[in-house]
Amino acid sequence: MPVLAIDAGTTGVTALVVGEQGDVLSRGYREFAQLFPRPGWVEHEPDDIWTALTAACREALAGTDTEPTCVGITDQRETAVVWDPRTLRSPRPAIVWQDRRTTGVCDRLREAGHEERVAQLTGLRLDPYFTGTKFAWLAEHEPRLWAGVHDGSLVLGTVDSYVIARLTGGRAHVTDPTNASRTLLFDLEEGGWSDELCALFDVPRAALPEIVPSSGVVGSTDPDAFLGLSLPIAGIAGDQQAALFGQACYSPGTSKCTYGTGSFVLTNTGSTPVRSAAGLLTTVAWDLGDGLVYALEGAIFVTGAAVQWLRDGLGLIDSAAEIEGLARTVPDSGDVVFVPALTGMGAPHWDPHARGAIVGLTRGTTRAHLARATLEAIAFEVRDVVDVMASEAGLELAELSADGGASANDLLMQLQADQLGVPVRRPVVTETTALGAAFLAGLGTGVWASTDELARTWALDRRFDPEPGRRDDGRHDRWQDAVGRAGRWTS
Repeated sequence: MPVLAIDAGTTGVTALVVGEQGDVLSRGYREFAQLFPRPGWVEHEPDDIWTALTAACREALAGTDTEPTCVGITDQRETAVVWDPRTLRSPRPAIVWQDRRTTGVCDRLREAGHEERVAQLTGLRLDPYFTGTKFAWLAEHEPRLWAGVHDGSLVLGTVDSYVIARLTGGRAHVTDPTNASRTLLFDLEEGGWSDELCALFDVPRAALPEIVPSSGVVGSTDPDAFLGLSLPIAGIAGDQQAALFGQACYSPGTSKCTYGTGSFVLTNTGSTPVRSAAGLLTTVAWDLGDGLVYALEGAIFVTGAAVQWLRDGLGLIDSAAEIEGLARTVPDSGDVVFVPALTGMGAPHWDPHARGAIVGLTRGTTRAHLARATLEAIAFEVRDVVDVMASEAGLELAELSADGGASANDLLMQLQADQLGVPVRRPVVTETTALGAAFLAGLGTGVWASTDELARTWALDRRFDPEPGRRDDGRHDRWQDAVGRAGRWTS
């Protein structure tokens, strides 16, 4: 009884057919275009996401003789999508989570004294990262479009809602609590849309999707819309919560880090939301139909994207996979520090005005030193988040489960273990975001009977133990100095 998992990520769509043992039977992948119309702006054409999704699913389905029994969806979170519920076409590009155009919206709301109340209700903070600020920007800058939102001719959602609308031929307009909790419109403890927050961001509640559990059937794919298939859609989760679920972090205190475009550290905190005053986010981990489970999250905006920048922006490497071999040609970074604040800084600094910085350059600096400094930067960024979790929230890490594309980089995983001072473990299946979506869907349709059964499918690929003395060798102190130099760069 295999499951089709669809991961509608930031740079592409991955589709996996997952077997009952948690094994990947086949996969498909398609990239889609990244649009940068102005500095700090990032957009996607929703039609491009849909085209990539159908191509990736077609490839995955062609790679196995077994037909899936249900579908699970996971997605890039916080991205704001507007579409016509009748035609399913979007009148404008989606505003991506990385987009910083709403910095002014956040500054005004903060100056008006709303930040404390917003944090109390949502567990988040006023930052361009989150969907509500993007909707507020559209309301202010595109009034004709927003009139359509108010009169019901257009609807709003995140990528999961848009994808499900396309899959069902427009029959379902839904989201789950993991995605809803990232919008700045969701009351974290009440577990639903907040009228107060909708009014603050000028978002008509009627335009928002219905909130349904993360696991359980919410609709079926329309054969005319989706590859001739009629399959129950039974799992929904934002990508980082899906990865937490796919990593079998079902007990409070278990943690994972996903190394993707950005990196995201999540710790399961159980049925109680843990509040942070030091730059971490309180969020919903999932809802299996029996109540919300919460997580504490550190969201780092640019990690894998920094490697892409070395490839696409500077031309220092031809493929992302080359960075490990290049970085291993030097014993260290030669005192070069790279702060990859290419779209501002996320946790724990939360500085949308920060910009990337490379310090310590000399005539002896080579592209290998910059490659090594990039990997070190990723490890330092994750350490900063984990250190806050330990000191501010009292969550001591015994080990870290790693996943995502960059977790295949053995040098990065060793650097990470050295910086954390605890083991890093990498599973056999590192595409745990899609795996989590498959698990949620299969749990909702009886493919798996319990989370205990799911946990038994987790298999270790490699464990990276920290080398003594590396955590406190001074490199992290130099990193923190460089972070200070990169901060508050723009006004």
